[in-house]
Amino acid sequence: MVKTLGQTELLRELDQVVAGELNRHERAAKEWFPHDYVPWSLGRSFDGRMGGDQWSQKDCEISEVARSALIVNLLTEDNLPSYHHEIALIFGREHAWGEWVHRWTAEEGRHAMAMRDYMLVTRMVDPVALERFRMQHMSAGYESAHSGELMGSLAYVSFQELATRVSHRNTGKFTNDPMCESLLSRIAADENLHMIFYRNLMDAALQISPDQAMVAILDVVKNFQMPGSGIPGFQRKAVEMAVEGIYDLRQHKEEVLDPVLRFWKVFELQGLSAQGEAARTDLAHFLEGLEKQALRFEDKRDTLRARMALR
Repeated sequence: MVKTLGQTELLRELDQVVAGELNRHERAAKEWFPHDYVPWSLGRSFDGRMGGDQWSQKDCEISEVARSALIVNLLTEDNLPSYHHEIALIFGREHAWGEWVHRWTAEEGRHAMAMRDYMLVTRMVDPVALERFRMQHMSAGYESAHSGELMGSLAYVSFQELATRVSHRNTGKFTNDPMCESLLSRIAADENLHMIFYRNLMDAALQISPDQAMVAILDVVKNFQMPGSGIPGFQRKAVEMAVEGIYDLRQHKEEVLDPVLRFWKVFELQGLSAQGEAARTDLAHFLEGLEKQALRFEDKRDTLRARMALR
């Protein structure tokens, strides 16, 4: 059986790593201001109490897929209270762990603020539909599959922060709006720093309890879901985004899973028990299967694009 460290013991073992990573993060993070990325002079009132103009798709000439991707990314960021609750319960609010929880929350809070302001000022989305989506999504709350479990949570957020970075950057490019791309690139830079923090913590956890960490990594990789999976209509929107190459299985494997697993050197790690080795073997097989799934999806997408080109 895998020897597991209790939550309190693992938190204590990682105390110094957290303090060091927090210092590194504060040195690397650049101050920025959401209002600097919003073209306020383009804004005008909507209908309703302000007596302005009713929203129309013609107000902003972006594709429906770009609009869906923006909504998914924004609503994902909107659920910050649930995410804060999750990490505060797991990490606690003492010492460097607590400092990180609050720092991370403050940085993430800018993302939804800046995106919503930009999308409303430029009239990219229907404000009424967007608010209804937000209320429905946030009212449902969020609880990860690894809630309350430190090792699994560290593994999950290491992948999730990088996945969010990829999605933001690709969505920005797909809008064909240079200002929107600039904003989402700025947000993606934050997500990358968050990924590095969690990735480095998980790397330390692998050295402290390698078998326990390997089992957690396998579980997260096999069952990974984006935090926005509870958004109304998420599956349809996710398929649309995949078809357009905003976030697909190939990107998930090659730009998210593979680089993080390489950093952790999971396939070179020494000293695993039989259970840890079994988890690593299962992980390798799963990645092989994911590669096959990506190839099948790409074949179907190429066929679909060829048919569309003939119309």
